[in-house]
Amino acid sequence: MPGDSQANTDILLAGAAAALTVDLLVYPLDTLKTRLQSKDYARLYLNASTNTINKPTLFRGLYQGVGSVVIATLPSSGAFFTAYESLNHTFAPLPLPTPLRHALSSALAELVSCAILTPAEVLKQNAQMLDGTKGRSTTLATLSHFRSRPFALWHGYTALAARNLPFTALQFPLFERLRQMIWDSRERTGHSRAQAPLYERGAVTAVSAGLAGSVAAVITTPVDVVKTRVMLAAAEEQGHGKVVDAMGAAVGKRKRLSGWQVGREIWAESGVKGLWRGGLLRGVWTMLGSGLYLGAYESGRVYLGRRRGETKEDVL
Repeated sequence: MPGDSQANTDILLAGAAAALTVDLLVYPLDTLKTRLQSKDYARLYLNASTNTINKPTLFRGLYQGVGSVVIATLPSSGAFFTAYESLNHTFAPLPLPTPLRHALSSALAELVSCAILTPAEVLKQNAQMLDGTKGRSTTLATLSHFRSRPFALWHGYTALAARNLPFTALQFPLFERLRQMIWDSRERTGHSRAQAPLYERGAVTAVSAGLAGSVAAVITTPVDVVKTRVMLAAAEEQGHGKVVDAMGAAVGKRKRLSGWQVGREIWAESGVKGLWRGGLLRGVWTMLGSGLYLGAYESGRVYLGRRRGETKEDVL
């Protein structure tokens, strides 16, 4: 990895631009996933008489809460890629298998990213569940729940890390392996990776990342369901011990549960089906998101490097 500050700036810019682009494109799918995985899914989004989906309610306000994500994604994604590239370079001289090096680098980078992203995730997922804010920003309406206890915004850090660590540890080694296989095949037919046009670099990365991401997403769905429940519960408690649901109705006091307890609660409610709710949607969303995200990141990073006239390009 290049050691100069300009290269680090390239990584930050490419990572931030890629994250912002993808967040805006696939955000509606993320909102649908949150609603499917919520504790109140049946009460809020199913017709009581027919037990069918209430489409107007389920598909309303699919961009609710996007503001908090836009603000937090830029620094968190930049921090992730900077840490990942640096750690990958640092661990390179060690006698570690390549997949283990990629998994370790991505896991440590994810811990840094999660610390920045957690408050935005809590705000986002609770805003995605709101209804009837009468023109008021859903992000601001959700933020008001945390006015007297701002540190509650980090209540979901452990749950987010518990989901993202195995996800990235699975995704990145598989992604790197798939991408290397594609380039090995391309180079046997005379297509040099270093001389490949920008669109080809981005396309190969996008396909590899999309396939790897979808596999990792489906496998880690149960942890994602628990993470969603934990983050939605973070906004339930308001001042003086009052507890409200996503619609603002008082439901009484609710004890804060650990991720393990939430998982057991989901199992008791819905069994295996409940733990895998939204898995297919998460797989599709992650295939699109990861493919666009890393494809745009690779294209942006290579473009910036080539614009400076670099002849040697380090790769992710």
